Amino acid sequence: MRSSSTVAGAALLAAVLFAVAVRDGHSAQLCMDSSFPRTVNGSLSFCGYNGTACCNATDDAAIRREFAAMNISGTPCGDVVKSILCARCNPYAGELFTVTTTRRTVPLLCSSAASSSSRLITNPGSSDYCSKVWDTCKDVRIPSSPFFHSPNSSSSKSLTDTWQSSSDFCAALGNNNKTSSSSSSSPCFDGSGAAFNSTTKPLPLNGMCLERIGNGSFLNMAPHPDGSNRVFLNNQLGKVFLATIPPQGSGEAMTIDMSSPFLDVSDEVHFDNEFGLLGLAFHPGFATNGRFFVSYSCDKTKSASCSGRCACNSDVGCDPAKLTSDNGALPCQFQSVVAEYTANGTASDRGSSSSPANATAARPTEVRRVLTMGLPFTTHHGGQILFGPEDGYMYFMMGDGGGVGDPWNFAQNKKALLGKIVRIDVDNMSTDYVPTKNLNLVAFPPQAVYEEVDLIIKGGNYGWRVYEGQQLYTPVTTPGGNTSADSIDAIGPVMGYAHDSVNSNVGSASITGGYVYRSMVDPCLNGRYLYADLYAKSMWAGIESPEGSGTYNVSSLTFSCSKSSPIPCDSAAGSSLPSLGYIFSFGEDNDKDVYLLTSKGVYRVVDPAECNYACPIKSSAPGGRSSSPAPSSAVRACAPALATLLAGVLLALMSLISV
Repeated sequence: MRSSSTVAGAALLAAVLFAVAVRDGHSAQLCMDSSFPRTVNGSLSFCGYNGTACCNATDDAAIRREFAAMNISGTPCGDVVKSILCARCNPYAGELFTVTTTRRTVPLLCSSAASSSSRLITNPGSSDYCSKVWDTCKDVRIPSSPFFHSPNSSSSKSLTDTWQSSSDFCAALGNNNKTSSSSSSSPCFDGSGAAFNSTTKPLPLNGMCLERIGNGSFLNMAPHPDGSNRVFLNNQLGKVFLATIPPQGSGEAMTIDMSSPFLDVSDEVHFDNEFGLLGLAFHPGFATNGRFFVSYSCDKTKSASCSGRCACNSDVGCDPAKLTSDNGALPCQFQSVVAEYTANGTASDRGSSSSPANATAARPTEVRRVLTMGLPFTTHHGGQILFGPEDGYMYFMMGDGGGVGDPWNFAQNKKALLGKIVRIDVDNMSTDYVPTKNLNLVAFPPQAVYEEVDLIIKGGNYGWRVYEGQQLYTPVTTPGGNTSADSIDAIGPVMGYAHDSVNSNVGSASITGGYVYRSMVDPCLNGRYLYADLYAKSMWAGIESPEGSGTYNVSSLTFSCSKSSPIPCDSAAGSSLPSLGYIFSFGEDNDKDVYLLTSKGVYRVVDPAECNYACPIKSSAPGGRSSSPAPSSAVRACAPALATLLAGVLLALMSLISV
């Protein structure tokens, strides 16, 4: 295991555990129930899928019976309807059958009206599959027709009973439907499978330009839920601050009063090495209810409220008697806490409004304890918390609990909370407040070989501690037993780097990240996933190309400091790179601008021209410019993320592993 300093510990706990929803930027294999496609033994007898599919033999038989009841077998319309029903088995069914937050009864049909702008890579005859469906089935009366929102109705209806023309039909069910949540990057159904958007190559990437807008060392950034240019920042010691971000191109630094924190829980927080205030998340209804949550470390020898059950217990097959002192600490002396606080009724100093959105300080006392859990070792605790943007659940990332190589095998133990992402319903707290069908994910730094980025899906197993990266891992000690490689379907990383591939003079510490860049301030970064090494000498940008292929191309990312940075960047001796110190984490504001939170301050990604980096698309920043005319096939701006963690599609910066 690598040595752990205070700085490295903070990054492993706070920065490495960042998760990013990416559905609008990239499609991923996902079923309608948010599960990962399953391996099919042989092929489905009715729908014909083999390899991986979202149906098993039982589902396939149910679709056969549904189709038989329609009594259209052997007709041209029957062939069309069969393919549409069987699209439920497509590995991309989760994308094909989604409109806003409501499931469709038919997949998103490829339409020529959309393909002219989105450049679908499919057979020429199938790009207007929606019109083919209309022409073939418009006058056919189909019992329990799937084209209507109540397909189980026994009445027979034809398409012309509801729509007057092909254009009306395809406006409702095609991928030119303006009410659809599907962006131009989403797949559509072309009669045989999922068709994806253009394989236009990503724009050339010459470098990332940064400006330093603040001093101070912070672990997390959360955009203010009111949609303004304010953000919350927390440090590891236990303080949360409210800051105002200046507009792009203003030449101003962010405004923050370090003497007046929004919340100070430093008396409750144990700060040392990998301990501290590690997570910060605001309830989706914060603007009206004022609720927010923090996760932190406590010391049970100093706090009466630090009294959770040890994560090593008989229920998970761990014997506490076999634990020994770790770095001078008793087993489960230190504990992970998730607690609720409020800003409700604290805004009187902002005029007549008492809305929590106007609060400049929170109530200093804890409203409710959500979770307290003893930690068997002094490393690998996790601590990141966030809310799913659509499902409203809070997600708490737990590390594997530490010890060299997860000796008790918590990550592969489904009874253990360690090594998982725990989903919590904070609106219905009871003795059963952890919902069923919890996401079984883990955030865990690797031992010494490989740092990885994984594309996370519900129930996916990312292999630790069976694998580290793509290689089998042999633990040093195994009092908790082993999991064989043959017993799991491990999912490998989509991006990452080996320790020995990083600057040999500096070395690698651990991976830090990351966000899919969604701003157009730097159009050449748009759609790329950004991540870095803690030591701030190496950064990368990855993108799926061709889209929908599952192949991610990664580029090493050089970076410089803007010549008009509000706060001058420090220079690194013997290097052309600015000295950032340690990169603890990345952040994102309400404008989708991306930030680096480092030991030397807060840095924002700005117009690449400020660092003389060429990009053929003009920056959206005030006064933004391009180095050459934009090509005719200009890159689109990725839409804001609408994916939910429940849907399970996110890029989680890991060395992360799952059960």
